[in-house]
Amino acid sequence: MINRRMFTLGLGSGVLTACAGGTTENRATVSRMKPVPNSGWDAWVAGFKARAAGQGISRSTIDRAFQGAGYLPGVIERDRNQVEFKRSLEDYLAIAASDERINKGRQMLQRHNGTLTQIESRYGVDKEIVVAIWGLESRYGERRGDVPVISALSTLAYDGRRGAFFEKQLIAALKILQNGDTTPENMTGSWAGAMGHTQFIPTSYLAYAVDFTGDGRRDIWSDDPTDSLASTAAYLSRAGWVRGQPWGGEVGSPAASSGTPVAILQPQKPGPRIAVFRNFQVIKRYNNSDSYAIGVGHLADRIAGGPPFRASFGPDENGLTLEDRKALQRRLTAAGYDTQGADGVIGNNTKAAISAYQRANGLPVTGEPSVSLLRALGG
Repeated sequence: MINRRMFTLGLGSGVLTACAGGTTENRATVSRMKPVPNSGWDAWVAGFKARAAGQGISRSTIDRAFQGAGYLPGVIERDRNQVEFKRSLEDYLAIAASDERINKGRQMLQRHNGTLTQIESRYGVDKEIVVAIWGLESRYGERRGDVPVISALSTLAYDGRRGAFFEKQLIAALKILQNGDTTPENMTGSWAGAMGHTQFIPTSYLAYAVDFTGDGRRDIWSDDPTDSLASTAAYLSRAGWVRGQPWGGEVGSPAASSGTPVAILQPQKPGPRIAVFRNFQVIKRYNNSDSYAIGVGHLADRIAGGPPFRASFGPDENGLTLEDRKALQRRLTAAGYDTQGADGVIGNNTKAAISAYQRANGLPVTGEPSVSLLRALGG
């Protein structure tokens, strides 16, 4: 989602929460992503329709957009219960630049290489960077979100916590429909209205999306990712991307030695020291997070065949390295306590598995990993 202060873990489709150790969406919340009667929402929509007409939205567009729309209680639950994840850089990279995401990114780069090369030529943004953003925002299009955008945005605007922002997004969404780029049925996205392969919010779509296929529509909802990928490159280009300059790299690497960096970052100690250039700041215009920008840049480098960071992050506060944590997850799962994968990130699934193991074996139930637990499981 362009220009969001909130992290991918917040407003996007949740590609970084759907991980082995991460947080999974509550099934009850998913079931509440269906419209329910709400007289207050009905009254708000009636007033909004007049305001939308005053901003140039046709009555036919308004009526068509709200046909079948409704109040979504699950959207409010998601908005109220966002968790401020404070992941270490090591944990973030374990998810963002996992072997699975690197390998899938290389496949996507090869599959769409002709199109991506044309996009790179036109906008000057490295195709690997575009693919990396695609990978982080929607897992290469697999998780674009299926929540009706008009219902989601109108629910959030009516709720009022950030009413002005979401009403602005709702007006922009109606303009997209009026322009004929998509239909209300196809306009789906995240619970907060981020749409398409690379998760554009409506105002950013209006400002930066492009019709790269030449079919007359800026179609970021199609299974064909072309317009989404080109729109991402167009945004980064307009945000000041410097053609031919790296985003950054680990201090001592060739990429980090290609010019004068704007800063040297070390988000986690011990851990890699990273020299960053202007393009790093441009990536942050897409999502204002150092970890996100490092994740995009490093994933892009790995997709291109580059090495992992050389510097070790060392053991965590529990004395476990990343490989130790992966081993713990694998052994828990093998013992019948499924962690839903083994990425080395200790999230809710892993803590639940640890608690279940501890309970079954008469141990104090803490849900926390430890060296002794790893050993008890066969380490």
